[in-house]
Amino acid sequence: MNSLEKISTIKKELKDTQLIIVTKKQTIETIKKVYNYGEREFAENRINDLIRKKNLLPKDIKWHLIGHLQTNKVKKIIPFIHLIQSVDSVKILNTINKYAEIQNRIINCLIQIKISQEKTKFGFSTEEGTKLLNSDLQEKYPNISIKGIMCMATFTQNKNTIKKEFQIMKNIFDKLTMKNPILSMGMSSDYKLAQKLGSNMVRIGSLIFKN
Repeated sequence: MNSLEKISTIKKELKDTQLIIVTKKQTIETIKKVYNYGEREFAENRINDLIRKKNLLPKDIKWHLIGHLQTNKVKKIIPFIHLIQSVDSVKILNTINKYAEIQNRIINCLIQIKISQEKTKFGFSTEEGTKLLNSDLQEKYPNISIKGIMCMATFTQNKNTIKKEFQIMKNIFDKLTMKNPILSMGMSSDYKLAQKLGSNMVRIGSLIFKN
């Protein structure tokens, strides 16, 4: 099954859940093939790779950042980024708002919630995230538009662990008051479970591109 067939199959399974294609480790030629299928929303987790691919690929691609963002890299992506999914600290919020104001842009963002106990994962705790989402974000960050929440589940084969983590996210999501909020939850290994538990955006890469 080629990439087009895989995308078609996944989209049928997802129905109304949005597919974001993760281009991590993929060549420009490989990404162009998927672009030519009609896909326009791609994601990267490293800033340097994101910028390089953005410069070499068509300008109508909507780029998502899904990896940890350092404050000293923020200004590099503000001119073009479509959605920063991995906002994991107040410091990053402040920096995004600062450079967005300079560029006269409103930057779409998701608040990353840390549901995993893994030290390699980033994000607000459930308590911190909930408190932040209930605060007056628009007044404090006029150049940021918070669109919802995002998470990365524990890297494990234990489906019960992942299910519990996704249920925590769904509980937070259900209390969001913004219009048409995003719940970005689920990747190649767990997107079916994520969708079943309420995700409306999944990030899939390896499942699409692997031979």
